Amino acid sequence: MKRNVITGTRMYVAVAGMVLLAGCTEPTLSEPNVQASTGQGAHAPGAADAKPAGPIQVAPVIVHSDAATQPFPFDAPVTVDTPPSTCRIDGLVLPADAKVYAAGAYGGKKADFQIDQSGHQATTIQVAVHEPNAPVVLLLGAYEPTVWSVGWTRGTQIAAVLVTGYHRQRLTGLPAGLPVLISSYEDRGPCSYAYVGGEGSNKLNPLAREVFGRAVDVAYAARDGRAVIGALPPGAQLVTDATAKPVVEFQMKGAPPAGQAGIDAAVRSGVLRPATVADLRAWEAAGRRNGGAADIPRIEGANAEREQGTPFRSYTVLKAFAIPAGLYGAHAATFFVASGVPAPTGEPGHSQVRFMENGQCVGATCGMR
Repeated sequence: MKRNVITGTRMYVAVAGMVLLAGCTEPTLSEPNVQASTGQGAHAPGAADAKPAGPIQVAPVIVHSDAATQPFPFDAPVTVDTPPSTCRIDGLVLPADAKVYAAGAYGGKKADFQIDQSGHQATTIQVAVHEPNAPVVLLLGAYEPTVWSVGWTRGTQIAAVLVTGYHRQRLTGLPAGLPVLISSYEDRGPCSYAYVGGEGSNKLNPLAREVFGRAVDVAYAARDGRAVIGALPPGAQLVTDATAKPVVEFQMKGAPPAGQAGIDAAVRSGVLRPATVADLRAWEAAGRRNGGAADIPRIEGANAEREQGTPFRSYTVLKAFAIPAGLYGAHAATFFVASGVPAPTGEPGHSQVRFMENGQCVGATCGMR
């Protein structure tokens, strides 16, 4: 039913309970693209013809490729491919009949110098190779910093060498151009480290497969700084490269001699002198004054001097001093630092550094007499 109501110059049309103001625009709808059921000024159907309103239909939004854009900082997940192993000798192709021989030990023969900053004195290992029947691949390994020297019998063909260790490793004796890879943990090398003996032996085969594509055929343990690969005939003549560097040339520049040789050099130069009982008494007295670890009562009696004698291998530091590497176990020493002298530098190992000025003791074995 429709009825018109005229008021002044405006006409209101009432349709099914909804009033439209004629001559005015329809109200704005918040939903986009909604079509009004009755246009402006149109005849509306009667109530009997009215149908229930259906759901509102919303047209999809289309993004055109030619629209103005700006960069969108999207944090996409990063897929990381596992890189190929860098523990390899580039371009190495081994003969099918090549033999893989390992040699080494925890450490070799002690040298009186350092080749790295580990605080360990260097060791040396000589390797003699005799294998006339097949090309040889060498895997040489040690835990301690080591200089390797290689010699071989005539007729022996060395195809490649891998040298590995925890501390720095160096190699001499092989001709230039031979495929060689030297890798140590301390120098952040690409390979894991392995050596012959103890837990190091567990790593030999995995390392050999990674670099050479096959396991170790035989491993030879070094003794007293020497390793013999193969059955060396009696009186066999060994050769090495004509330009082989002497092992001492691998000494770290500016580092003092290691072990007792370094101590002896410091005594000769006046940096150290043998400690006396007076030095020990001065350190103990300073400890009593300052409540330090040297709070030891005075001992009297026939054996007092021996009971309170200076420790074995004790020295007094008179000037700036760098402690030599390798002072472990029986090689450890006790250093009394005179008043006004700077604290020694370097790795003390198992040695003690006792300060006569305040009675303090520095070192892993302090508290032990």
